[in-house]
Amino acid sequence: MRYPPRILDEIRARLPINQVVGRHVTWDRRKSQPAKGDWWACCPFHSEKTPSFHAEDRKGRYYCFGCQASGDIFKFVCEMEGLGFAEAVAELAREAGVTLPRPSTRAAQHEAERERLLRLMETAADYYRAQLASAAGAEARRYLEGRGLSSETIARFELGYAPGERGALKAHLRDAGFSPDEMVRAGMLVGEAEGGVPYDRFRNRIMFPIRDGAGALIGFGGRALDPAQPAKYLNSPETVLFHKREVLYNARAARAAAFEAGTVIAVEGYMDVIALTQAGFPQTVAPLGTALTEGQLALLWRMADEPVLCFDGDEAGRRAALRAIETALPLLEAGRSLRFAFLAQGLDPDDLVRQEGHQALAAVIAGARPMADVLWGHEWESADCSTPERRAALEKRLMARIDQIRDPHVRRQYQRDFRERLWQAWRARPAAASGARARARGFNREQAGARWSKAGAGTPGGAGSSGGFGS
Repeated sequence: MRYPPRILDEIRARLPINQVVGRHVTWDRRKSQPAKGDWWACCPFHSEKTPSFHAEDRKGRYYCFGCQASGDIFKFVCEMEGLGFAEAVAELAREAGVTLPRPSTRAAQHEAERERLLRLMETAADYYRAQLASAAGAEARRYLEGRGLSSETIARFELGYAPGERGALKAHLRDAGFSPDEMVRAGMLVGEAEGGVPYDRFRNRIMFPIRDGAGALIGFGGRALDPAQPAKYLNSPETVLFHKREVLYNARAARAAAFEAGTVIAVEGYMDVIALTQAGFPQTVAPLGTALTEGQLALLWRMADEPVLCFDGDEAGRRAALRAIETALPLLEAGRSLRFAFLAQGLDPDDLVRQEGHQALAAVIAGARPMADVLWGHEWESADCSTPERRAALEKRLMARIDQIRDPHVRRQYQRDFRERLWQAWRARPAAASGARARARGFNREQAGARWSKAGAGTPGGAGSSGGFGS
């Protein structure tokens, strides 16, 4: 039976992971920090003498640095006690005092449909991988090789190729026992309502399988090989399996790497994720062609307290950063925020690692700016502060932004921080702020890695030496 996410979340909230896992391990007293909910033990899944098995109450996750076992309380009980998922949920629900919804015929039918569609998606992925290795996939292989991807990376990300024929995948899935209606519901065919006889949605494209946090294949992204295609990238549509606003590409594989690195990097596209992973940044994920959503932010914060959002160094990248800030502001909590890294004008992360290597991108990530700096830089850059009234308008805009923050502790700190910046700005040049703004217009953005035009030592009120984007 498939349980509603709210039920599973309630069980997780009532049962700290140390309580569930602690039935099978002895926590190491020297490494564990119970007050912080941070626990270490020898791994129950393989033999070892030095504790490498880690569990965090706050995240509700465990990870073994020795054998890479990972999961939550449900997966742990399944693997340690040999139970199916439904049995594990039932056992933990009893322990947590949570009443499970009664199974219904409709729910059973829904789950059976979902399982069949998941098999269809795996069958499609196998087909695409075989096509990439065939003569038909020669152009796609040349493209991937031209992007510097190794055969190991191509296999790691399960990349494939969708042939150009309108019915190639449809015929293959039909031969595998799936109906056209199932193919439409899985998003693999464009249905009759969308243009006559159903036909393959993805054609002449490099295919990127998309898996959810449990490893289920729920959708695809496709990169067009024909430059005349109107959509360079195409994602699966919304289906019973795929809800792109709640998914991050490579999230499942990046989770353990993010824990080890202490951060997670969010970039803008599939190829950036793959290139950065190959270059030594396996803690990299990407939203699926959408502005970052609340659901995706929640996934990022489960991996790290301060994810780094890495954007192209152009105007579109800066607009994307501001949209991310607008989404994140109401959700900020004590110790939980975002940092922003911006590349030089005209570069994306894939370009940078191919041209300059691992260290160049590592420097960009290390120099990521706090969210408060980025927000301040944007508002200061666009302000005309030549009169008291205009300075008051800037202050009003800043305070309106801060008012969006729901957490009272974070909101209060932002208010103090921005008022201090304003005080420093007015004290430094109370009537000449517009002159500083004019001087800043001459700032070379490309050399500065697309910082806000007022970033640098000349910007009053900035934190450190920069009041905006850094790279």
